Amino acid sequence: MSVFWDKGRSDLELFCREARKPSMSDASPFNYFIQPDPDQLLRVSVGLGFRRAVLRHIYSILRGKDLETEQFSDERRTEQFKVLKESQAYVLDIQNWAEFLKVLIRAGYRSNSMITSKIGLMYCYTMFLIGKRDYKIDHFVLRNLIARWFFATSLTGRYTGSPESTMEADLAKLRTIETDKEFIEMLDNIIRDTLTEDFWNITLPNNLATSAARSPSLFAYHASLNLLDAIVLFSNLKISELLDPSLKAKKSHLERHHLFAKNYLKKDHTVDIKNINQIANFAFVEWQDNIDISDASPAEYAPEYLERLKEEKDRMYYWHALPEKWEKMDYQTFLTQRQKLIARVIRDGFQKLII
Repeated sequence: MSVFWDKGRSDLELFCREARKPSMSDASPFNYFIQPDPDQLLRVSVGLGFRRAVLRHIYSILRGKDLETEQFSDERRTEQFKVLKESQAYVLDIQNWAEFLKVLIRAGYRSNSMITSKIGLMYCYTMFLIGKRDYKIDHFVLRNLIARWFFATSLTGRYTGSPESTMEADLAKLRTIETDKEFIEMLDNIIRDTLTEDFWNITLPNNLATSAARSPSLFAYHASLNLLDAIVLFSNLKISELLDPSLKAKKSHLERHHLFAKNYLKKDHTVDIKNINQIANFAFVEWQDNIDISDASPAEYAPEYLERLKEEKDRMYYWHALPEKWEKMDYQTFLTQRQKLIARVIRDGFQKLII
C-alpha cells in the first residue's frame, strides 16, 4: 500500500489514531470496545471486497495476483486496488462503524473488558458490512442477526485457535449466496449447528467450571444479564447501568463478589484452593456491599441481605443463578448447581436476540 496507494495506508492509520482518543465535537471512530490496528481494518476491507481472510491472500491481492489462476499482472493489481479502495471507504465510513458498535450493545456487550477476541470482533464487522452493502439487509434485521452472530461466535470461541482458516471457510460459503434471505439463513444455520442442546446442557456448564478471569462463557453471562435487564444482587440498580464504561469513580461501581468468601473457604480444608475463584463463585454486587460482607460465610450474611429483596427474590435468584438454600450448601454442590443455572441464563439471554 505504501508503494501503490499511500493515501489508503494513511487513512487506515488516521482512523486507528482517532479510535483511541475521544472527540468532543466531530464524528469520531472512538469507542469503548476496540482500538483497531491498521492490519485489522485491512483484513475487514479484504474480507468485504474479496471474500478472503488468510493474511497471505491479502499480500497476494495487493501484488496483483489472480487467486484462481495464480498469475500476476499490473492490470490485475490496478483492478484489485480499485476494489480495495471501494471496500476500505466503506469500512472506514464513520456511520457504518457506529452502526456496527450498536450491534455489540444489542448483543449485551458493553465495553472492551467483555471482548475476548479482537479478531473475532473484526470478523463480525466484516459480516455486518457484507450484509449491509452486498445484500441490502434491513438495518433492524441486520442488527439482530449480527448481534446473534457475535454472541454465538464469542461464546463458542469460533474465531480463536485458527481464526483465519475458520473465517476463510465462512467467507467461502458466501460465494454461492445470492439473496439476503440466503445470507441470513446461512448465519443462522451455523449458529443452530453450534448451539445445540448438548452445547447448552453439557458443554457450556462444563466450560463454566473454570477460574479463568477472561472466559468467553463468563462474558456471555454478563451480556445475558444485560439483555435480561437484570438487577445487581442485593441492589435496585440495573447491571447494564453500572457496566457503562463512561462512568468513572475511584471505586468500581460494580464488583465481582465471592459468594463464598476466599478466607472463609480457606478455613475449609475439604475445598481445593484452585476452585475458590471459579466463575460460579462470583456475582455482581455494588462495591460497598462487597466491602461490608467481607469474609462472612453465606449463612451469616445472606439472611440479612435477602431481606432487601422481598418480592424480588425469585427474579434475583433467577438472574444470579442461585439455587434455593444455596447459602447452606457444601461448596462443590453449590458450584455444580450454579454452573447449570448460569448456562440457563445465558441461553435465555441469547433467546432475546431471536425475534
